[in-house]
Amino acid sequence: MSLSSEARQRYYALQASVARTYRVRSAREEFNIEPSMAQTLNDKITLSSAFLQRINIVPVRELRGQKVILGLNGPSTGRTDVNRADREPKNLLDLNGLEYELFDTQSDVALPFATIDAWAKFPDFAQRYSKAVHTGMALDRIMIGWHGTHAAADTNPVAYPMLQDVNKGWIQLVREQAPEQILIEGATPGKIQIGGTGDYPNLDALVHDVSLMIDEVFRGSGDLVALIGRDLLSHEKGKLYAAQGRTPTEKERVEMAQVIATYGGLPSYTCPFFPPKGVVVTSFNNLSIYFQDTSWRRHLLENPRRSRTEDYNSRNEGYVVEQLGKFASIEADNVEFVPDTAPEEPPEGIAA
Repeated sequence: MSLSSEARQRYYALQASVARTYRVRSAREEFNIEPSMAQTLNDKITLSSAFLQRINIVPVRELRGQKVILGLNGPSTGRTDVNRADREPKNLLDLNGLEYELFDTQSDVALPFATIDAWAKFPDFAQRYSKAVHTGMALDRIMIGWHGTHAAADTNPVAYPMLQDVNKGWIQLVREQAPEQILIEGATPGKIQIGGTGDYPNLDALVHDVSLMIDEVFRGSGDLVALIGRDLLSHEKGKLYAAQGRTPTEKERVEMAQVIATYGGLPSYTCPFFPPKGVVVTSFNNLSIYFQDTSWRRHLLENPRRSRTEDYNSRNEGYVVEQLGKFASIEADNVEFVPDTAPEEPPEGIAA
């Protein structure tokens, strides 16, 4: 299959527009993106995701270096008798001395000729194309952030379908740099049991305990949130249905409220690709993605051998938890649900 005449004209016009935007001779060969334009491209990717808009996406110059987001590690207000000692200002940076590290990251998007042909008749062809590319890159960033465990020289999407081998994500960084901030097990080794006679009677109790793992100086900051996986939310919703389902008005109330808005006293959210049984307590501004602003490269290519167009993007990128004491999580793979053992009430009109 080949591109139709109309689609090829639209695609060539897109390539020419990209070249003009980035002030290069042609987009049909790989080109470097200037730092200011790299920031613009990054902003477009960020705007395609509500979650990425809440966290920090930070351009940096070096492949390795100190974290750059400022945040108090404790109170900065006090008093010093200057007759006896010098005033000592508080350092705003995380004092653990750990550096960020960026890795070569390739986001290469292919769109079949059939898709380009279908889009060619729309006047917003360029916007449709850009949205598809940017959204794909945004979702991959989120997936790596929650599932990444290492940065392999040659990634394997079959063995690691959640992009675990592309980069070290936020949870993995905390596993390595502050393992005490990860809840691994309860009373049963290797298990975190929820419900029945387990470690936690419900999700609310679990989130509350995880929040207590946050360093005390951050607990009252007012910006902590609980990120919760969909399986935990579904389990909690199912328990509410079991308790209230016999009363239609109560079931409707549960639906309208989307279970409840808070767990463990914290506003609760979920996001794309979050571990289904995971819980993370942190603030959105404690999560960062750093990218090297001089490293972004791009190449738009028509590939008739595969009947598709290809959009190659590469840059050096890494993940950062700005303040480790402001992040607490559980090992999602260790979570299991324990059924409630209380006998069910008999239906009306039937004696127990």
